[in-house]
This record gives sequence, C-alpha cells and structure tokens, in this order.
Amino acid sequence: MTVIVQKNKKVMKKNKYIKELKIANTQKRNGSDNNKKDVLKIQSWLLLFAIQHPERGTATGIDGDFGPATEKAVKNFQNAINIGSSGIVTTQLFNKLCEGMKDAFETPLQSTSLRNAVLEVAENHLKNGPFELEIKGQSNSGPWVRAYMDGHDGSPWYWCMGFAQTVLDQATSALGKDFRSLMPLTYSCDTVGTTGLQKIY
Repeated sequence: MTVIVQKNKKVMKKNKYIKELKIANTQKRNGSDNNKKDVLKIQSWLLLFAIQHPERGTATGIDGDFGPATEKAVKNFQNAINIGSSGIVTTQLFNKLCEGMKDAFETPLQSTSLRNAVLEVAENHLKNGPFELEIKGQSNSGPWVRAYMDGHDGSPWYWCMGFAQTVLDQATSALGKDFRSLMPLTYSCDTVGTTGLQKIY
C-alpha cells in the first residue's frame, strides 16, 4: 500500500484531542503523584475499552479515585494486551489505552479528493469506537466528546456537529485547506444548515 505524503497539510483547528492522549505522571493505587484528572482519563479509557471488549473486565467507575476496582481494571487491560499485570499506568500504558484516538486523528490519509478523504476519516473514527460515556450523571461525556467539542462535555453538549466538523476539519487539513471556507466553526446543525442555504441562494 502506498502512503501519500501530505506535504501541504494544515494544522487542524479542532485539536483538543491532543490533551486526551496525555497524562502528567505515572498513576497507581495510593500513588503520591496521582492526579484526579489523569485518573478520570484512565478510568474513562478503561470503560471505553470495556464497551468494545466486555469480556475483558476493564469496566470501572469514573470518580477520579485510583482504588482497588481501578487497579483491577488496569490489570485486566494489561492481561488483555499481553503485558505484565502490575496495575500501574505509566505513560506507555496510557498510550495503549488511548491509541484508538491517536489512530483516528493522526493516521495519514490515502485519499486525494475531499469526498474520499471525508469518508476515509469518518470510517477511521468509527472503527476506533468514538463512544460517549455517562460521568457523574452527565451524558455526552468522555474523551471522544471532548475531542469533538473542543474540550467541552456533559449533557448540554450534543456532539453530532462536533463529530461532523472534526471529520471535515481533518480531511480538509490533510488536503491543505481550511474547513471554515465551507462552514462556520459551530456546534449548531441549524447554523450550518442556514449557512448552506445562504450559499445556495
């Protein structure tokens, strides 16, 4: 398979996903460097893995506390990917947890037309399981939603347009273009629809 070098690629406007791919320090049960935000990310990715692999035992609560249930879920994830089950989340292990998002956002595209690039990006995201979670009673939550909604999540943040714009942004950026020439940066389907009608008429 020949990979097309994207010489004119622009930087994506919707790049908050990068924050979802990092933790500050190694996280473990009773760890002195534990950080609630990082633990929340770890627990979210463990639950997302469980959605696609329910038999692996990685589901855990999302509360920011690295307790025995989270440690057990981490060990189960380590067993699932055939590495030593320490229950400790290093940067390297975290990279394994969120590698689907990295793949969705950073795999070079093969397509040279916008239509095909949009389809390629969308299919790549969908194969990596961009599911929402319910966290603290809030739907529309989790790393994928924040990636699509520029860092926002929670019940008010319906992420359908965020997903569509991210796909378009990624496809146009790879082709050296800016998606905002086609539609405004917005989370509103109505705004996009109105803008499209104005361009037609």
